[in-house]
Amino acid sequence: MPTYAYACKQCGHRFDAVQSFSDAALTECPECGGELRKQYGSIGVTFNGSGFYRTDSRGSNASSSGAASGTSGGSSTSSTSESTKTASTPAS
Repeated sequence: MPTYAYACKQCGHRFDAVQSFSDAALTECPECGGELRKQYGSIGVTFNGSGFYRTDSRGSNASSSGAASGTSGGSSTSSTSESTKTASTPAS
């Protein structure tokens, strides 16, 4: 269950409350009875280890096929530029 931080608007009392997602937010300060507001802070997530890379979930064949598709894309571009040169030469 998540822990929520609250602060009183009147007396400034701060405290944490463990509540379910379905529980209603607290509205009354336990110290003075004043109005409460939820405090939002940074999340408690820590990333340890070497990191996560794009290639971590791929097999060895997937990375080689990506390089092959990049090569075929380059050759189609050069053939397009050659046909453009050919088309522009007779028109000149």
